[in-house]
Amino acid sequence: MKKFYRILGGIILLILIALTGASFYMPNYSIEAPTNGYASQWRKLHIDYPQLRDWLDSVKNNNRLGDTTITLANGLRGHAFYLRNDSAQGKSAICIHGYGNNALGMMQIAYIYNKVMKMNVVLPDLHAHGKSEGNDIQMGWKDRIDVEQWIPIAEKMFRKSGRKSKMVIHGISMGAATTMNISGDTTPDYVRCFIEDCGYTSVWDEFGNQLKAEFNLPEFPLLYTTSALCRLRYGWSFGEASSLKQVAKCSKPMLFIHGDTDNFVPSGMVYPLFNAKPQPKELWITKGTAHAKSYKDYPEEYSRRVAAFVGRSFR
Repeated sequence: MKKFYRILGGIILLILIALTGASFYMPNYSIEAPTNGYASQWRKLHIDYPQLRDWLDSVKNNNRLGDTTITLANGLRGHAFYLRNDSAQGKSAICIHGYGNNALGMMQIAYIYNKVMKMNVVLPDLHAHGKSEGNDIQMGWKDRIDVEQWIPIAEKMFRKSGRKSKMVIHGISMGAATTMNISGDTTPDYVRCFIEDCGYTSVWDEFGNQLKAEFNLPEFPLLYTTSALCRLRYGWSFGEASSLKQVAKCSKPMLFIHGDTDNFVPSGMVYPLFNAKPQPKELWITKGTAHAKSYKDYPEEYSRRVAAFVGRSFR
């Protein structure tokens, strides 16, 4: 019997060691700072959106892409690019990039607002992305606090005498989660609407999905221990980072966009999000579209729908 208990104790110890190691590994795997640079992002834009090459080259060659920095509430430097349009009349958009990307990853969306709709645009680098300081990805939760600091700065930058400022916040993937998280907080009256493209219901749900897809593992116990570790190290847990709870508090218009073949952020996540959001709201499901590819697959319709939604919201 003593031998049995020694063996059992050894097995339990090994399990605890493995679980502890995995719990420390997962935050490093999932939320450590990315390494994607601006040069590679420019190349990707030219490959993915050949129809935008002339505009992208014009923006770059004519030094139209300004950049600025601020000191965020956490004491770190936040960086953003911006594009002006002399015909904007106080209308602006904040475009928020996705996981492991940087601000330039939203230039195709900036094209819609700046070129097509003749609006000013701000493209922030989220925490630990691009030129913004930080060591960890915040998965759109604490990022909302950073972007909320950019909102009045963008309004002041683009304020037009005699015109009411009007602003839309538009995000893709993790940027969409950031957008939804902002929507549940109090925002200035000039923030008129939100557009979320393939965002997730919560960090818990998204990591649970990836744990199953990448490693064929259940949520218990690893997701629980890793979430607790995230709270200890970074001050937030996977469960509290809930876009679902945030959109339920949003009274402003929101357009939901999601590809119906998205496996990275499963397409099914958009329906509880849409149902939780009070009116006014709109939903567009893009057919045969994978994660974050709705604009790439449907550039003209995407532009039309965005312009129509924002136009109605800005009235």
